[in-house]
Amino acid sequence: MRAKRVALFGLALAAGLFGISTNLKAAVPTEPPKESAHPPAIVLWPDGAPGSEARKNEPEKMAWREEPENNITFPILFNVHNPSIVPFIPDKTKSTGVAVIIAPGGGHMFLTMDREGYDLGKMLADRGIAAFVLKYRLARDQAGGSTYKTTAEPVADGLRAVRVVRARATEWGVNPNKIGILGFSAGGVPAWGAATRFDEGKADAADPIERQSSRPNFLGMIYAETPRGEFEIPKGVPPTFGVVAFDDPSNRAVPMTNLLLKLKAANVPTEMHVYGIGGHGFGVRNDRPIAVAHWPVRFEEWLGDIGMLK
Repeated sequence: MRAKRVALFGLALAAGLFGISTNLKAAVPTEPPKESAHPPAIVLWPDGAPGSEARKNEPEKMAWREEPENNITFPILFNVHNPSIVPFIPDKTKSTGVAVIIAPGGGHMFLTMDREGYDLGKMLADRGIAAFVLKYRLARDQAGGSTYKTTAEPVADGLRAVRVVRARATEWGVNPNKIGILGFSAGGVPAWGAATRFDEGKADAADPIERQSSRPNFLGMIYAETPRGEFEIPKGVPPTFGVVAFDDPSNRAVPMTNLLLKLKAANVPTEMHVYGIGGHGFGVRNDRPIAVAHWPVRFEEWLGDIGMLK
């Protein structure tokens, strides 16, 4: 049964159900970008995120971004001051009880919400895995004037997202012991932050969400930003899954493999895939070599290997 599920998943990827045609040209559309259809976002702090309360009503912004080297143009989102999660909940008949919080990348300037967010969210929900796409605050926000720091607000947003999903696990059909977080590129900061700076919650907190543990049960790092310089692996880092391409122009293959060695030394169960060709920012697009396009299949297999899909 598992082999059949994986094969079907691979065929969906190869068919480009969530991909972008290789025939598209990198031309900026004349109309302003709009977010693709998705469920309503759920704010992480109803009264505003700590330090951003005065800006919680500022609207998010969107723009087009060109990548001539990849021959694509895509919408980006920025000016995030009221962090939230967009839920993709699987049908009850498919639900595995597993949940993944997805942190898109964008160099802390913007969020690549489709191929590193909503597309994967839809894909996972169809596989019975609940997904929650995180809109986190940006330290180098394209709108300008950001007062956030990469080591602070994005991490706080990742930690809070884990607590929110855990607090509402029953409502969403999620097992509170099967909640993970996955980060693409700069989204590795909130993901790694949640995996290393968690706490078990404050039992006497006035906010019931803050009583929940913020520790994810597994971690995904997809061509992700990793800690710079020398760093130690703290206790409690959950099982980790990683993907990177050898030819990544941002040279993410080196820090990602360094992370693998550190996780191995710390005895953290880890699976790391280094694809020969793929570049950077491939997300779940299939306009790259077919091997790298199948990384979500490997991710699902890994979830089964670590006991999440039982």
